Amino acid sequence: MRFLLLLALLAASALAAQKRYDGYKVFQVKAKDLPSFHAIAQLYTEQSSIYDFWTEPRSLDDPIDIMVPPTYMQAFDQLLQTHNLHHRVKIADVQSAIETNLKGQAAPSVAQEPRSRSGSLRYKLNWTEYHDYTTIVLFLAELAQNYPDIVTLITIGKTHENREMYMVKISNTQTASPTKNAIIVDGGIHAREWISPAWNTWLIHELVENYAAHPQYVDNLDWYILPVMNPDGYVYSFADDRLWRKNRNPVNGPCVGIDLNPIFLFARTEGGAAGNGCDQTYHGPAAFSEDESANVRDAVLSVANGRTQAYLTYHSYGQYWLTPWGYTADLPEDYPQLFDLAQNAVNSLTAVYGTQYTIGSSTNVLYVASGGSDDWAKGGAGIPYSYTVELRDTGDFGFLLPADQIIPNNLEMWEAMKVVAEYVTGIV
Repeated sequence: MRFLLLLALLAASALAAQKRYDGYKVFQVKAKDLPSFHAIAQLYTEQSSIYDFWTEPRSLDDPIDIMVPPTYMQAFDQLLQTHNLHHRVKIADVQSAIETNLKGQAAPSVAQEPRSRSGSLRYKLNWTEYHDYTTIVLFLAELAQNYPDIVTLITIGKTHENREMYMVKISNTQTASPTKNAIIVDGGIHAREWISPAWNTWLIHELVENYAAHPQYVDNLDWYILPVMNPDGYVYSFADDRLWRKNRNPVNGPCVGIDLNPIFLFARTEGGAAGNGCDQTYHGPAAFSEDESANVRDAVLSVANGRTQAYLTYHSYGQYWLTPWGYTADLPEDYPQLFDLAQNAVNSLTAVYGTQYTIGSSTNVLYVASGGSDDWAKGGAGIPYSYTVELRDTGDFGFLLPADQIIPNNLEMWEAMKVVAEYVTGIV
């Protein structure tokens, strides 16, 4: 009892120490003409260290989500009025949304809390709330200990702050084969996108704890899953700043952190990433300059070797299933095959709750995003079916997706993953 009380006190203390977002608002803004779009694009280019663009300026047709601090509310309102920009408030108080996000619980009618093979609630980690990095690591370690026949916990290196980065290999040793096809999954590149590690840990649970329900996915495939690619940032998002995005490398003068997504080698400076060290999308001094991205590069290359057929990196938000390329509007030669597999996966996903996902190349559906991990996985590591998946929602909650949507998100995404797994299994 005293231990549980101590945990509660520590949790309350951490929450109290976090950066607060009282009075911050998230606006949805839509340009009515080219001059008004250019005004928003200029704000993004010149002041994104002040205004947090939750979605980036893409085109006249696409709304833009912007978080505005209270001290700049008057200046932002002046901008809206000057350019006659269509707008509405999506989140009236970000701090209130953060607190709701932290304490939400899944409705019993959605799904029961996943259990171990024995039916007991074995782990502290569940999918009715979001969990910190320590809890995730303990969950992975216990799975590896309890299921040594199919789970191997691999350390792929250390972060800037000296945390271990863990990749889980799931493979049935009884069906081991050097020619067995493989799937690589990662997530948590951006610290504030908590739904990504919540899905990745659920996927690991489903493949391992519920192996008996669908043994073919482990018997016929090898899985390599990196649930949290940015441990330092993820830890910081729990302890200090819920909306932290980058890693924690203090190389930017007065600012800290590098965006780990545009730091991959493939056409990393073609657009969509910032050169200003204080911006959320700062791409860093060089490709693979960060410990985290270099560790992932080496880990992926060590297992790609011609048999890894699919790579999926999970982000939020927007409900997109994106293909390469992110640096150009041109499409890969095998785009029809990439699109068809994505379409089949999304069809199965949508059949669960009716959730709609948009499919297409990153540049053509969203915006230029150079140096992304999916582009590198395909163009650099040679993995043919490489995708970025932006999970729930479409912006009502954004990065602050309530915990009661974790299980619905995971159940529908599992149906999509089954389609990918079955396709990869059949590739000769």
